[in-house]
Amino acid sequence: MTTALAGTVGTGNIAGVTGAIFIGGPGAVFWLWISALVGMVTKYAEVLLAVKFRERNKQGDWVGGPMYYIKNGLGKSWIWLSFVFAFFGMVASFGIGNTTQVDSIATAIGTAVSAFGGDASGSTFRIVIGVIVAVFAAAVIIGGIKRIGAVTEKLVPFMAVIYIIAALIVIFGNIGQLGGVLGAIFTGAFNPKAVAGGALGAGIMLTIQKGIARGVFSNEAGLGSAPIAHAATSETDPVKQGLYGIFEVFMDSIVICTLTSLALLTGLSGQVGMNGIDWGASHGAEMVVSAFSGIFGGRIAAIVIAVGLSLFALSTILSWSLYGARCCEFLFGRAARPATLIYKILFCVVLVIGSTLGLKVVWDIGDALNGLMALPNLIALLLLSGTVIKITKEHFAKKE
Repeated sequence: MTTALAGTVGTGNIAGVTGAIFIGGPGAVFWLWISALVGMVTKYAEVLLAVKFRERNKQGDWVGGPMYYIKNGLGKSWIWLSFVFAFFGMVASFGIGNTTQVDSIATAIGTAVSAFGGDASGSTFRIVIGVIVAVFAAAVIIGGIKRIGAVTEKLVPFMAVIYIIAALIVIFGNIGQLGGVLGAIFTGAFNPKAVAGGALGAGIMLTIQKGIARGVFSNEAGLGSAPIAHAATSETDPVKQGLYGIFEVFMDSIVICTLTSLALLTGLSGQVGMNGIDWGASHGAEMVVSAFSGIFGGRIAAIVIAVGLSLFALSTILSWSLYGARCCEFLFGRAARPATLIYKILFCVVLVIGSTLGLKVVWDIGDALNGLMALPNLIALLLLSGTVIKITKEHFAKKE
């Protein structure tokens, strides 16, 4: 569960949410919540099916996920769809789990360096960050799922607690703004211009799109990625593990994304007022630093966000390297071992490249690849929904 949670709690919780709010307005937060509520259902079904239809690989590890529940749950006539998912999953790992994460690490650390008077504007700085991240990732990734699990089970609780405490301090430090912010979220969900004025020219459709897109990017419900990690569990009851999937989405989107949203909006509106916020512009983690700086001061805020976002992103990188490797293993069959090694090396190389691509490019790539990955998985969930219902009813009938 911690490996899967490490994959979901990433830059989407800070940089992604910030981008959605600035481009789509405060109402994007409401649609992020809606995507989370739906996402709890889809994540439960995904995880349940992953445990139900998993297999042992040649190394004796449990392997599962959409490619296996398509193959074993839908039969031979649908085997082509499992390969479609595995291909898109492997490719998508270079977007959502790689370039977007390392770009945000470089930006956050650069903001912290600048706060102390250093120069982080050049491409050399970002390349150095990319190399450091790649070396760390390689040291863990080569060790396989057990080493990834050992790192994430320590990293996830630590990073979540630190960030939650910092965000709560900012929210309570600007408690007078909270009522207005909540009002702006609910008003902006259905009438963005009432809050942000002409800055949001595309209106409600843009708000819905940004809120749902960042919600899915953050909690990954429907993508089929997290079930790959859940399939490795020692738990034999698919329903019990599925309930962890529900908690995963709740923790990611309802707790951490909401705290980011409220801290960002209360912090900024406390400094410049709701009308003084730069709506419609593309911003990332640097604006969360600005929001936190009103309470912590510029330097401490920059360090808190740089550390929090870097830990979030590193844990996501580790989890997604596993997801991509499992998809690669499925695709190449007998030649899986050398193919997976090549994949892992390439994954680390792309971390260096991704650190220099820029904010808009990496997020656009990530969103596009998410859509391609989600499509075959959602088709499988629809076709196997009867199986999910049957297993769930049997489980709770036994409990009664």
